[in-house]
Amino acid sequence: MTRVVDTSAWIEWLMNTPASDTIATALPQRTHWIVPTIVQLELAKWVAREASAERADEVIAFSQKCVVAPLDTTIALAAAALCREHKLATADAIVYATAQAHGAELLTCDADFAALPGVRYVAKH
Repeated sequence: MTRVVDTSAWIEWLMNTPASDTIATALPQRTHWIVPTIVQLELAKWVAREASAERADEVIAFSQKCVVAPLDTTIALAAAALCREHKLATADAIVYATAQAHGAELLTCDADFAALPGVRYVAKH
């Protein structure tokens, strides 16, 4: 199954939290793992702050072995509509719109997505 992995799920997985085992079993093969560029931005910021610039480079290098999905006009306009419809923050709407554009399920630990269709929500423990 093709999945977009939200930043929240990446962080839980990278930090090896109690939710990481559930996330690990839901992670797709890299050829089916879609990484929106906004997720790369969020990961780079988070890992550089929480670990090091070197670790951030490693995480981004890994993400580039997946299917990187850039923000284009179609996704941007869909995200704008999702912001209005579901009251999502801009970055969240971009991630969700990217999943929809690729016919992919969204894997997330962010409760803001929990009730939306096409989402596999993993609660943080």
